[in-house]
Amino acid sequence: MTIFLVIVVLILCVKIGASILTKNTLRKVKINEIDLSRVTDGEYEGAATIKPVSVKVNVLVEDGKIATIRMVDHVTGLGKNGEKIVDKIIGEQSLDVDAISGATQSSVTIMKAVEDALSENN
Repeated sequence: MTIFLVIVVLILCVKIGASILTKNTLRKVKINEIDLSRVTDGEYEGAATIKPVSVKVNVLVEDGKIATIRMVDHVTGLGKNGEKIVDKIIGEQSLDVDAISGATQSSVTIMKAVEDALSENN
């Protein structure tokens, strides 16, 4: 019984520690807004990593608007749901959108990858 309690306490400590580290890391991430009027129509590649999440995207800009965001690669733990953020970005035509609850780190990493794709061409 004592070993079981020790294991449970260790698991809780690791989870809490990881959660605190993730929150601290995400607080430091700044998403810059992109002036889409300055982005030439075309397809752009972008990538971002906020460990342990990494993302590669292709962003298609047509008529000065984000037409599609295609996930090329998304290495994640439980944040697959974060891919829903692309619909928000396209709908708002902005990176200033709320992260997907329960997939904050993936959401932010995807936004950074989109920013990377479009800022290289700004």
